[in-house]
Amino acid sequence: MPADRVTLEGDLSVPESAEAVVLIPHDVDTSRRDPHSQAIATRLRAAGWGTLLVDLLSEREDRGGTERGEQVFDTGLLARRLVAAVDWVGAQPDTRTLSIVLFGCGTQAASVLEAAAELPDRVLTVVLWGGLPDPTADTVRRLRVPVLFVAGGREPGVLRLTEKAARRLHAPHEVRVVPEATHLFQGTDVLDQVTAIADEWCAERLRAARTAARPGR
Repeated sequence: MPADRVTLEGDLSVPESAEAVVLIPHDVDTSRRDPHSQAIATRLRAAGWGTLLVDLLSEREDRGGTERGEQVFDTGLLARRLVAAVDWVGAQPDTRTLSIVLFGCGTQAASVLEAAAELPDRVLTVVLWGGLPDPTADTVRRLRVPVLFVAGGREPGVLRLTEKAARRLHAPHEVRVVPEATHLFQGTDVLDQVTAIADEWCAERLRAARTAARPGR
């Protein structure tokens, strides 16, 4: 998919009954072929959600060197590329009518929030897990999309920082805890819980959006 004068690669899979596509971005830390991300995407599709796993760095950038280093820490650039991925989903015949969920992990958190702030009418919700977002004041001010933070319960310090980050937001938000998880969210049971929490939250947001769209409201 075209984005910022480069071509990004992604894997799109949409179950027949899906009402939304979950975009799962990757940057320097992982790729879309990362087993952890694949496991989450598989679980989300089993729950009825479409998924797009997308690498925000081009193949050339991801091979290393100075160019890669410059792109990795440019939150604005990564956010623009995520916006381009949302545009691409909206242009595909099979997905243009579906809602969009941004699903960020680790270092993608800040760029995911920035992209969501740019797309208040197109992003249904944001789910962040395993990362400590530090959004800019401008992003905090503009963000209107509901945000779910999923935190591990085995690291109280990280949980407190997650709660602190959540309190900065003016947008609707919630923090939910997976008791036996660390910030790495490793293990089959832990991934099952993350998926169940995300599925419940996103389904609630879909119901709310449908209700708000009814005539007379």
